[in-house]
Amino acid sequence: MSQVKVLGELAVLDDVGPPRRGRAYPAAGATSALLLPAALLLGALVLWPVLRTLHASVTTDGRWVGAEHFRAALAAPGTGAVVGRTVLWAVLVPAVGYLFAVASRRWKEGGLVRLILLVPVALPLVVTGVTFRLMYDPDPTRGLATLLAARLTGRADDNAPQLLGPGLVTVALMSAFVWAWVGLAVLVFRAALDRLPPSLADAVRAYGGGRRHVLWDAQWRPLLLRTVAVVFALVALGTSRTFDLILVMTPGSVRDDAAVLALRVWQTSGGTTTGQGAALGVVWLVAVAAGMLVAAFFVRQAWPPPRVEATPGPAPTTPPPRRLFRLLAAGGAVAWLIPLVVLVATSAHGQVDAAARGWWSAPPGTGSYAALLGGGELWRALGFTLLLATVVTATVLVVALLAAYPLAWLTGPAAQATGLLLMAATVVPVQVIAGPVNEVLGVVLSSGTARGLALVHVALGVPFAVLVLRNAFADLPAEQVRGARLGGRRWWGTLHRLARHNLPAVIAVSVLEFVQVWNDLAVGLLFSGPEATPLGLFLAGQSRGFVSNSGVLAAGSVLASVLPVVLMVLARRQLVAGLVSGGVR
Repeated sequence: MSQVKVLGELAVLDDVGPPRRGRAYPAAGATSALLLPAALLLGALVLWPVLRTLHASVTTDGRWVGAEHFRAALAAPGTGAVVGRTVLWAVLVPAVGYLFAVASRRWKEGGLVRLILLVPVALPLVVTGVTFRLMYDPDPTRGLATLLAARLTGRADDNAPQLLGPGLVTVALMSAFVWAWVGLAVLVFRAALDRLPPSLADAVRAYGGGRRHVLWDAQWRPLLLRTVAVVFALVALGTSRTFDLILVMTPGSVRDDAAVLALRVWQTSGGTTTGQGAALGVVWLVAVAAGMLVAAFFVRQAWPPPRVEATPGPAPTTPPPRRLFRLLAAGGAVAWLIPLVVLVATSAHGQVDAAARGWWSAPPGTGSYAALLGGGELWRALGFTLLLATVVTATVLVVALLAAYPLAWLTGPAAQATGLLLMAATVVPVQVIAGPVNEVLGVVLSSGTARGLALVHVALGVPFAVLVLRNAFADLPAEQVRGARLGGRRWWGTLHRLARHNLPAVIAVSVLEFVQVWNDLAVGLLFSGPEATPLGLFLAGQSRGFVSNSGVLAAGSVLASVLPVVLMVLARRQLVAGLVSGGVR
């Protein structure tokens, strides 16, 4: 039993959760061996490239130039707007996800609603970009959203609002990004909120707290300990991949009006290390680090939250009728499905019909699928991407399990420092370190090879996997840990038993890593070569002649989405449970 202050008053707590464990297991020699693969990957392909980028931002050909590159990069037209849009993209999904999660607690949504929310997360952002570009086509005879906007505003079809024009392109892009990512944030926040003990809010009310105090003391403080860190890491990764969305969804004439740092860094330096490109990369790293530190500020106590013994608070107000919320949930689910309907319906038309008019005004057919499947490029891209994602996922899982096992027993400042280091490595944008990573690959492997591409994916995937698995191990009850140690004669036997106890976290890491590699465009664009053409790069290449090729592109997008959607659907429960259990300690 212990006491804490709630609204300035003492409350009695019944502490729950695993007791603090020492660092006795595994032994020091085994610890070093287990950490070595992860340390080598992160040191060579994350830490050194970050330091190399920092060095390039203040030097020219090895000569110190100070802030010269920063002044030139920040003085370029539109840079301030680019930085502002990047920050807005980063906070948009967590904010919307949290608000939706709080609002949804008044009704018990069915599994179908949760499934619909999760499906867009599985889609490649290239496919999301294709889908919303079809919806926002400036020609209202082809773009459903453009047609509806024209009718709602009372304008003629030939004077419809241009959702992909300079004024609305950012809004259109953000709607696509929210649709793609907010479902996972809602489900993770909702799962964490449901785990909060009701007595915590009752205690706050009993001490005279209002809604603001309940929000802060009974939700935010215990909830953000872990959940926001995980959501922030995921969204930071997603924000760096907005590159995919912008590259596919926006016409070239308005791309600068929608640019974020993910695109501007690539436009400035590509896959090399240059002064101004490095300076922009450092600005991006600083912005990401600031967000990480803000999230880590709230991630300082242990999870799960304590149970509070207090007298019941005032009776809750009568909630609105449940039927109303069910109707709202059903309406929202139907609206959430519209982009998928547009994509599938467009794919079910021939090339000419899909290019000339909307899917609602022509009979369906299989012409686009026939044209797509007739060539061998799609099959080669599918086969290569399947092999790549499988190998990378297996490697990441093995390396992360080996590293998470000894790191789970750290306590106090060592555990907090480890969590911050892992989170920092997780959110490093690939565009920032592309040049130095290519330098490393040029020494170790031939640049542009399948092995180099796989190595980069592994290095980028390991930090988040270790972060989740380390905390999942640390959250196990002491009885299970003792049982695993007694049942395993060697450390690998203990590790195997602990992994079985943490199966949701293992599945969550595996599914997210596989889907991330399968859906990738940025890493493939920066590091692949002629012998390595992943699926995302193939689809992006098909989008060059967007209108004339829209039917075939939609068909390819549908086929590319089947496997990741099936994986996310089958693993949805373990996915949410594994993410809620893991985070920064």
